[in-house]
Amino acid sequence: MLYRGLIALWLILIWPALTWAEDRLVRLHADEALIETGLMKHILPRFSLKTQVRVELVGPEAAQVLLARDGRPLFEGAGAIWKLDAPGAGHPGTDKFVAWLKSDVGARTIQGFAPEGVALFGPPSAEEPEVATLDYDGDAAEGHRVALAKCTRCHAVDDKTRWSSIGSTPSFSVLRTLEDWDGRFSAFYVLAPHGAFTQITDITEPFPPERPSPISPIELTLDEVEAILAYVAALGAADLGQPLEHQ
Repeated sequence: MLYRGLIALWLILIWPALTWAEDRLVRLHADEALIETGLMKHILPRFSLKTQVRVELVGPEAAQVLLARDGRPLFEGAGAIWKLDAPGAGHPGTDKFVAWLKSDVGARTIQGFAPEGVALFGPPSAEEPEVATLDYDGDAAEGHRVALAKCTRCHAVDDKTRWSSIGSTPSFSVLRTLEDWDGRFSAFYVLAPHGAFTQITDITEPFPPERPSPISPIELTLDEVEAILAYVAALGAADLGQPLEHQ
């Protein structure tokens, strides 16, 4: 009983100190190329001196903070943009370290690392945004067939139908020159004048009895719309000599 009592007393006395010590330890993983510049030896002692929080370099699996090539851009130099990730957010020491790195003081400390009088790091430059590419998953051949059956009332959909359409209505190849052509073809059934006579199965509301379609309605499924979009995506844009102006 006495032994157990001593253990309990030890835990009562020591445990708060152990917890306090853990709160003041941050486990950091930095890319090896970054470590080799000497930056860590420059900034970590300065952070610890200011906050009394010690930073230990560890592998990525044990890290609470990572300075590598994924995450929030933090600074640039040594041939890369170095980014911050904090999987250990919520830990007192981690939050202090992250806040310091993001602060003006942290930035000045990083940018003040100048071995041989030459600063190695600066603010991150703007990265080139990734350009999203659209995939047109419809059946282009089916789209051509549907366009011939449903759209030639007004539009020329290929070279063979260019003389059978309404002259004032742009052909598919002319519409293909527009920057927003894909948006127009994706939602053509809500754009004037199509909405007055076009029905898309399970998408558009039926025509009100008091306002029926003024002409024989065009009925399409959403799969057929996607097929038309795929056909137009593969269609060559008309050579207009200069950009098409539209209102």
